[in-house]
Formats: sequence, structure tokens, C-alpha cells
Amino acid sequence: MNVRTLSLAEDDLLAGFLFYEGQASPIGGYFLDSLYSDIDSLLLFGGIHGKFLGYHRLLSKRFPYAIYYKIEGEDVAVWRVLDCRRDPKWIRDQLKPA
Repeated sequence: MNVRTLSLAEDDLLAGFLFYEGQASPIGGYFLDSLYSDIDSLLLFGGIHGKFLGYHRLLSKRFPYAIYYKIEGEDVAVWRVLDCRRDPKWIRDQLKPA
């Protein structure tokens, strides 16, 4: 099984990194390490998480973020990495097909 992170998810990770780097105590690197560790865990645990709007949803262990992914054959495709503190309507809008 392989894990692919799509460009929208990479953009989400960059936005989170920039947010945390801008805080009083720069933790952007820790944010990325933590989220990529959560994403890597999908190699073993991909597909066991509950579904939300057609995506499996893994909640990050250290930050208030959710990783939305789909199982595509033998691969795990990470579609979005979204901040759970956002308006739920905004999150639903981000997960709608283009």
C-alpha cells in the first residue's frame, strides 16, 4: 500500500505550517512532523477510520486537524488536511467535489 498526498492537502499543510510559525513560539516544524507522522500511519491503519462526507477521517493526535482520505485500490489518497476549528459549513464546502 502507498500513501499519496494530493496537492490540495499539501497546500493545507503549508497553510497550517505558516499559521503555527507565526505564533509566539514557532512550532511550524513540529506541526509538519506531527501531521506527516499521522499521514504515515495510514500505511498500517488506512481504511479503519469513520467516514465523513464520503472520506475517511483521521483526527490528528497533537493538533486540531483532520486528515481526509480515500482508499483507491491498494493506495491511500490524502485529499485534504483541514483545521477542525473552522466553521463546519466551510469544512463541508472544502470537501465537496469540484
